[in-house]
Amino acid sequence: MRCLVTGAAGFIGSHLTERLIADGHEVIGVDAFIDYYPRALKEANLRALLRSPRFQLIEADLSALDLSPLVAEAEWIFHQAAQAGVRGSWGKSFTVYMARNIAATQRLLEAAVRAPRLRRFVYASSSSVYGDTPALPVTEDTLPQPVSPYGVTKLAAEHLCTLYWRSYRVPTVSLRYFTVYGPRHRPDMAFHCFGKALLEGQPLAIHGDGRQTRDFTYVSDIVEANICAATAEDVEGRAFNIAGGSRVSLRDVIALLEELSGRKAVLDYREAAPGDARHTYADISLARRLLGYMPAVSLREGLERELAYLETLYGRSAPALADRLDDAREADYALAHAMGTQPGVVLPLAAIDASAVAPGGGQ
Repeated sequence: MRCLVTGAAGFIGSHLTERLIADGHEVIGVDAFIDYYPRALKEANLRALLRSPRFQLIEADLSALDLSPLVAEAEWIFHQAAQAGVRGSWGKSFTVYMARNIAATQRLLEAAVRAPRLRRFVYASSSSVYGDTPALPVTEDTLPQPVSPYGVTKLAAEHLCTLYWRSYRVPTVSLRYFTVYGPRHRPDMAFHCFGKALLEGQPLAIHGDGRQTRDFTYVSDIVEANICAATAEDVEGRAFNIAGGSRVSLRDVIALLEELSGRKAVLDYREAAPGDARHTYADISLARRLLGYMPAVSLREGLERELAYLETLYGRSAPALADRLDDAREADYALAHAMGTQPGVVLPLAAIDASAVAPGGGQ
């Protein structure tokens, strides 16, 4: 398949793209390398991908890029790019969230209307659309009531996907991700922050009393859900809960991290953050029945893998991130020179001038 992955350099997007390449597909990845977190981490996410002749990267903003050439040959579109973060979506920043989460999605859907080869458009939605619903576990029939501006933008984009299916038959499927974690986790996310603090002997900042619960989902299960959504039949226009299948409190997670790391956490309790749901827990029976989705990685196994990744970034024996990235960048340039290509950014379509596009977003 010829695939388009937006947010390809991000946490989920890079894992998904690696899976697609491993499965033999061709991928064009788009990422704007926004400054939500260090660019160096995203560059590290792409190291293996940039060595594949079946992967091409375009650094550009979906809000300004000419999307028609990108979608013209696409058979699967995986729209992972977004302005992430619940807590940062308040105030003046909301205009950025509207542009990157709603308007950019609409532009991509509009381009997809004229994509003759398109078989599936998979949109990365979020459990944030549900808000603080008292009825748990939530099903896809639960009334969405977001409690953050971020959740509002993800729900709006989800509605756009449904509208474009009903009006133009763009074959959309929306996946409502529940608290994704794993290697390459964004540095603002809880497990990354907790693991880093444990490794460095720093206090763990807890917003609230620590009794809030989440349905945690390992990143490879999210990737599998995307593949299932792309290949399942008769699921267009629908939304599905994608979760790990267990409800765990933050305090229990910290206790498990202490056990796995062999370190004692120092907890720094703070005020609960506006927009954070108290509890999340998903009923995934619809995804199991219609998509064939089944989470495979337990929380213990997933946290072991994430801690191993964080050890490479922050452990005492880990070389400086900048040094490792410099070494990787030199290897990429050497490989690109041998292949007669430009490392890092490949512009496969003459109609695209990514260098003239202002920076914008990806998860």
